[in-house]
Amino acid sequence: MRRAIVTGGARGLGLAVAERLREDGLEVVTVDRAGDADRHVDVTDREAVLELAAEVAPAQVLVNCAGIVGPNVPILEVEPDAWRQTFEVNVMGTLHMMQAFLPGMIDAGWGRVVNVASMAGKDGNPGLGAYSASKAAVIGLTKSVGKELATTGVLVNAIAPAVIATPMNDDTAHDVLAHITSLIPMKRVGQPEEVASLVSWLASEGVSFSTGAVYDISGGRATY
Repeated sequence: MRRAIVTGGARGLGLAVAERLREDGLEVVTVDRAGDADRHVDVTDREAVLELAAEVAPAQVLVNCAGIVGPNVPILEVEPDAWRQTFEVNVMGTLHMMQAFLPGMIDAGWGRVVNVASMAGKDGNPGLGAYSASKAAVIGLTKSVGKELATTGVLVNAIAPAVIATPMNDDTAHDVLAHITSLIPMKRVGQPEEVASLVSWLASEGVSFSTGAVYDISGGRATY
């Protein structure tokens, strides 16, 4: 049985992904800072992540869902510490997890990594500069590592959701949320289960000739 590690797995997208992968027959280890997760680990803590890998590796699938919205203010009002924290979780957390779990995948000659980016990383959302920039970094990281590992049997892809009905968006200002929802041609927000279906494919044997790619799941809100 293949093992999947899902960060941010206690709620929202991470929880939906974990449930779907279990339905697919994988053994799933959910990782989160708190809540009903199998392992309580802060992905910004590199040593804690390495300890996690030592305990639960090898894993054949890694889904990096852990993320925060960060400061929801105009760029001239952004506090540097809040900006750094957004990058610590969204970018450094993704890096730490990949550095911890990729070696086992490479040694085995098979693996699937799915990084959760955002349409904000492609299009930019006003008032969410730190979040948008951090998700752009996740996209760039995915493209780089996907090319780096292209002949190893380990495929690294990202998804770029538009607004999804998750608890994370409860912290987004109403006017910002209304604006980014209005950009979706389908005129509705996405559901976690819809995103989980895409992740399910990207974590499977079914994806074989795609790496370093970014898959929109946006109700038609695609920019490039």
